[in-house]
Amino acid sequence: MVWPIRRVLNSHNPPPHLGVFIMGLLQHFFKNVFKDESYTFGCSSFEQVPSRNLESHLSVARYGNFELTEAIRPSYDLKVIPQNGYRHDFYRDSSSGKSIPVLMASVSKETLFETFLELLEPLGPIVDVVLESSHETTGRGHDDFYREYIDLPVLKSNLYLYEDLLINDGCLGIAVLNPKIPVEVQFDEHKLLIVYGENLKPFERIFEQQNVKRNENIRFLTEAEHVHSSRSEYADLFQTLQNLLGMDSPHHSYI
Repeated sequence: MVWPIRRVLNSHNPPPHLGVFIMGLLQHFFKNVFKDESYTFGCSSFEQVPSRNLESHLSVARYGNFELTEAIRPSYDLKVIPQNGYRHDFYRDSSSGKSIPVLMASVSKETLFETFLELLEPLGPIVDVVLESSHETTGRGHDDFYREYIDLPVLKSNLYLYEDLLINDGCLGIAVLNPKIPVEVQFDEHKLLIVYGENLKPFERIFEQQNVKRNENIRFLTEAEHVHSSRSEYADLFQTLQNLLGMDSPHHSYI
């Protein structure tokens, strides 16, 4: 298992452009930059931690009633402790000045995948899907693979086959959207569930039905230093999922 350290860099300026696809937009919304795995950290909580202590920290998946997937672990100093919940916010597009309402949620492993699939229902019977991969980008940017016009039941059936990959690979994210509404649901590489769009009420109800309660004070692991995990076999599985969904060559994004 690989545990690349990713540190949060404070950047209060929105991106100059969002690229072709929307995947990765909310990484800027969180004011985080995930670009260079070789970055020298300076004051990382992982610095000078004995290997035995570090191994023990990375082996912890449960914090109270919340269980993390294999994809991510919090900082060694636990500045943010994972918990169930969602909050409201917005993303402001610097070019248009428009504010996009956003829901962000952290969901325990036991119900994470089920909740993600439930969030897709309000999108309608035909959707677009984006797969985001940072498996082979050496920590700088990510590759986006796009597929338009797929039947939602077909997509969900295919995603069921790759549940382990989707919840445990810290180098993989997926976004499902209906540009006609427009609404997008993201299941990002941090295994956060993120919804943006003008009407978020249906998604709030789904979170409540899944016992994910509103908490406007909740903090997410992306708001502090954290580490991602992946496996070599996940990169291979990603390619099979990409082929299954009929996706061609990627668009590379540096955001």
